Amino acid sequence: MKKQNYTIAQNRLVAADTYKLVLSGPGPVNGEFVHLDIPGYYLRRPFSVCDSCEGSLTLLYKTVGEGTKALAKLPEGTSLSVLTGLGKGFDAKACKAGALLVGGGLGAAPLYLLAKELKAQGKRVTAVMGFNKADEIVLREEFEALCDTFALATLDGSVGTKGFVTDALKALQLEYDYFYTCGPMVMMKAVCGLLEGPGEASLEERMGCGAGFCYGCSLQTTQGPRRVCKDGPVFKMEDLIW
Repeated sequence: MKKQNYTIAQNRLVAADTYKLVLSGPGPVNGEFVHLDIPGYYLRRPFSVCDSCEGSLTLLYKTVGEGTKALAKLPEGTSLSVLTGLGKGFDAKACKAGALLVGGGLGAAPLYLLAKELKAQGKRVTAVMGFNKADEIVLREEFEALCDTFALATLDGSVGTKGFVTDALKALQLEYDYFYTCGPMVMMKAVCGLLEGPGEASLEERMGCGAGFCYGCSLQTTQGPRRVCKDGPVFKMEDLIW
């Protein structure tokens, strides 16, 4: 874990209530998520890493509470304290040749970084993303440009398959040896119940410290109690108790 200062290079609305935050500073970062210090708020907020390269860190977030609403108002040039190197991420090497990525909502964000890593390793990537409606879709162009196959599902049928992401999965001829999923818990439970073969899921829990000290994000697994922030947030499918 490292505590580092970053500067806001971009903070703009990219979908309904959804912002893209680009931070300039040390990079690339290690870890699955970062803990951001929002001025005026005591507890840091965890955000999945969407993209990371030399000198830049990209996050996506929704304005769902007072903290993220305050974050959305911060102008370019604002300095932020960021804890990096947090969490256990996806294991790209677990995929031998073909990966299936299944995301819901902002669960698409960490899957995009994973897709880049998988493609850099020469693997075939199929990505299927689900959203409630068209104006909530994020990273569509990025996934289409990167993946071998990309499909969308919207609950209202405004784009792609009408229904849940599992409906889109059923409509596709899928070829993969490993799958990865991130999104709402109810979605990931359905995905893990539908798909065959080994896979991993990235969980979401409320976090206090973000580094495993407070045990506030603990959950029960087949391997006993585990901390989402320290032992996860990514867990193997067989370790999860839904």
